[in-house]
Amino acid sequence: MALAYHVVFGTYGFWLPNDPRGSWSRFVGAWELVRFGKSTKVNTRDSLARAPHDQELREAAKAALKYPPVHLSPQQVLAVGDGFDKARRESGYAVHACSILPEHVHLVIGRHDRSINQIAGHFKARATQQLSAAGIWALESPVWAAKCWKVFLDTPVAVARAIEYVEVNPARDGKPPQCWSFVTPFAS
Repeated sequence: MALAYHVVFGTYGFWLPNDPRGSWSRFVGAWELVRFGKSTKVNTRDSLARAPHDQELREAAKAALKYPPVHLSPQQVLAVGDGFDKARRESGYAVHACSILPEHVHLVIGRHDRSINQIAGHFKARATQQLSAAGIWALESPVWAAKCWKVFLDTPVAVARAIEYVEVNPARDGKPPQCWSFVTPFAS
């Protein structure tokens, strides 16, 4: 039984199904991306973010998307955090770690009655609503990728390891540490 979840979701255009570094996708569902190759299905749970790849091909595929890829500004990151806090307050989610980066988000969330896919959808919806309410997002283009990556954490050690990973993630992206008021310590 899961004690918590590590969930990662990207902004629109962050990680494509035919990314040359690999993906978990079995097919390329967007016609504008098909010409850049088949899906690059991998089975590893290890991060492939730093794997060598054809960056020109990846950028060309992103340029062919229906909408421009999303890169959140610092102001937008703060609005996303406000939206996450609203979702947390509405449903009583226990958020044990959070990193909101310009192109993706990491969260460690305690077990809840809702599925992790529903929880991720709730976070995305409230973040998008907050961006719109703040006047820093146009609703005609998507903010988030459709799906999320999730790991079920079933031991206190696994939860602690995921929290540490999420907390150091901004530094890997050259950003300062993040401290969100809605994050609470994990109590095993």
